[in-house]
Amino acid sequence: MTRSRLLKWTAGLVLAPVLLGVVFIAIFGWNWLRAPIERMALDKTGRELVIGGDLKLKFGWPLPRITAGAVTFANPAWAKEKQMVAADAVEVELNLPQLLRGSIVLPEVRLLRPVVFLEQGSGGRKNWLLDANQQDENARIRIDRLMLDHGRLGYDDAAQKTSIRAELSTSDAQSAGEELSFTAQGQYKGLALKAQGKGGPVLGLRDENLPYRLKTELSVGRTGVKADGSITSLLKFSAMDMRLSLRGDSLAQLFPLLGIALPQTHAYQTDGHMLHDGNTWRYDKFSGRIGASDIAGSLQVDTGGKRPAMKAELVSKLLDIADLGPLIGARPGSVQAARQAAPPANADAAKAAQVRPVQARVLPDLPFNTERWDSVDAEVTLNAKTIRRAKELPLENLNTHLSLRDSVLTLDPLDFGAAGGQLKAVIELDGRQDPIQARAQVKARKILLARLFPTVALNKSSIGQINGEFDLAGKGNSVGHMLAHSNGKVGLVVAQGEISKMMMEKIGLHLWEMLVLKLSGDKLVKLRCAVADFDVKDGVMHTDALVFDTEVTTIVGSGDIDLRQEKLDLTLNPNTKDTSPVALRSPIYVRGSFAQPEVQIDKGRVAARALGAIALGIASPVLALLPLIDAGPGKDSDCRQLVRDARALPHTAKDKRTGPRS
Repeated sequence: MTRSRLLKWTAGLVLAPVLLGVVFIAIFGWNWLRAPIERMALDKTGRELVIGGDLKLKFGWPLPRITAGAVTFANPAWAKEKQMVAADAVEVELNLPQLLRGSIVLPEVRLLRPVVFLEQGSGGRKNWLLDANQQDENARIRIDRLMLDHGRLGYDDAAQKTSIRAELSTSDAQSAGEELSFTAQGQYKGLALKAQGKGGPVLGLRDENLPYRLKTELSVGRTGVKADGSITSLLKFSAMDMRLSLRGDSLAQLFPLLGIALPQTHAYQTDGHMLHDGNTWRYDKFSGRIGASDIAGSLQVDTGGKRPAMKAELVSKLLDIADLGPLIGARPGSVQAARQAAPPANADAAKAAQVRPVQARVLPDLPFNTERWDSVDAEVTLNAKTIRRAKELPLENLNTHLSLRDSVLTLDPLDFGAAGGQLKAVIELDGRQDPIQARAQVKARKILLARLFPTVALNKSSIGQINGEFDLAGKGNSVGHMLAHSNGKVGLVVAQGEISKMMMEKIGLHLWEMLVLKLSGDKLVKLRCAVADFDVKDGVMHTDALVFDTEVTTIVGSGDIDLRQEKLDLTLNPNTKDTSPVALRSPIYVRGSFAQPEVQIDKGRVAARALGAIALGIASPVLALLPLIDAGPGKDSDCRQLVRDARALPHTAKDKRTGPRS
C-alpha cells in the first residue's frame, strides 16, 4: 500500500465518526441529550430537571450557546414552592474553559416568561445552592448577565420576615435603555414593601464592567426611596452612581435597610448624590429637612473595617430646637402635655375637683437604643447658624462633634450660644454598660443677665455676666434616669453687674417703691454678686449657697431640687437694705413640679403684718404704717461672707426657715 493511500485510510478512520455524528445530529437533532442531562442533574443535585421542548446547540469557542424549550427545575423538598425555575424557553452561554476546570459559569442567560422562586430556609439552606443540603456556597451556577422576558420572581426568607413577589415586563421598543419594567410588593424584614421601576433589558448580576441603568421608587415601611442612576454588579453593588431621595418618619427607621444605627428624629426628607466604589459609600452634597429644620452636607461610610465607619459634616441654616428633642429621648410635646397633666396646686383643690393627682414629667424619659450602637463607628459634626426656639430659651447657635466608638458616645464639644455667651459641654455615654454610665461637664461663660430671661420685661435692662460649671455623673438609659441618679456639683456666679430695681422691689414686696418706680420709670441698681452652688447626690440638688446681693436687697435661699421626682422646694428670704415705708416683706417659696412651678409668699406672715397695721390704725392712722415699714439691716453685706454663712448654715436650720410645704 502506497503512502498516499495509507494517509487517505487514516483520515477516513478519523473523520468517519465525526461525519456519522454530523449525520446523526442532522437526522435526530440534539434532543437525544435531554435524558442524559436530566439524569446527570438528578444525580448531582437530587432535584428534577425537565426539558420538555427541543434542545439545540450552537457551537462557538470558548462560549457555545445552548437553547432548550419548556424547562423546569425543582426545588428541594423543604421549600414552599414546587419549582425553583420554570420557563417557556431557556438560552444559556456556556464558558467551556471554566467547565473543564470543574466550574459552571454562564456568561449570559435568557429566560422567556420565567417563574423563579428563591428561598432561604432554616440552618442556612438556600435553594439556589446545588449540593444535596443546599449549604455549600461553592455549589452554585455562576451567572454574569441575565435577561428576563415577561416573568415573575419571588424571594422568601422566613427568619428575616421577608417575602417579596415581583412582576417583570419587557418592552418591544428598544427605548433609551429602559426596556424592562417591574413592580414588586410584599414585606422586607417585617416591613411592608412596594416598588416599581424601569431598567435595562440585561441584568448585570456580576458584570464588573457594564453599569446597569435603573430608575425606581419604593417604600419600605414608612420609608420612601427614589433612585435614578446606575449600578455595577447587581449582586455585589461594586459601584453605584445615583441620584437618591429619601423620606420617612425618623432616620432611625433606616436601620433595617442600612444596618447602621441612626438617631431618632422627626420626619425627614433628603435629596443627594449617592456614590459607591469599593468599600466606600458617599451620600454627597445632599440637602433636605428634618422636622422644621433644614439640613445639608455630605456623609460617607467605609465598610472595610470591623464595623462600618461613618463620617458626616452637616450644616443647618435654621435649626428648630424642637427637632433636637427625639435625639435626647424627649417625647413630642412632652412639656406642654406635662403642664396639662399636672395636678391642681394643692390637695384641697384636687379633692374639690375630684382629680386624681398625676405625676407630670418634663425631663426626657425615652430610653436610648444602645443595642444598635455597636453597628457603626461614627464621627459627625453639626453646625447650626440660627436656632428657632421658644421665647423662654435664649439659645442662639449650635456647634457639636459626635463620636461613637465601640458603643461609647461622646459629644465633644457640644457648644450652644446662650444669651450672648456660651454653654460649652462635654458629654460621654458609655453604652457598653447597662444602665448607661454618663458624665456631663458643662461650662457657662459670659452669659448676659439681660438676655437670660427673654420673657421677663423687667430684666431687659440688666447688666452682668453669668459664669458657672456643672459636673455631673450618673447612670440610666434615658436622660431623665441619668439625672435622677446623678452626683456632682452645680455652680453659677454673677459679679459686678446691674439689675432692675423694680424687680428687686417686687421680690421684697416694697409697695411704696414699686409705686414710685411705676410713676418715674425703672432704674438699675448695683448687683454685687449672685451665687448658686448646689451639691448633687443621687439626683437631689442641695443648696450649699444661694445668694443674690444688690445695693437695695439681699436674697438668701435654701432648699432642694429633686431631679428624680421633678420637684422644687426652695425658700428665698429677701432682706432690704433701705427703709421702706410700705412693705409686705415675706419669704418666697418656690414649690411644685418642673411642669408647673409655683411661687408663693408666706400668707400668714403677710396677713399678720396687715392685721397689725389695721389694729394700730384704729388707734392712730399714723401708727398703721409701722408694721409695714421694713427698716432693713442698714448696710451693705459682704458677698464672700454671705456665701460662707450660707454654706455654713446646716440643712436642718435651712429647713426650719422654709415654712410649711404646700
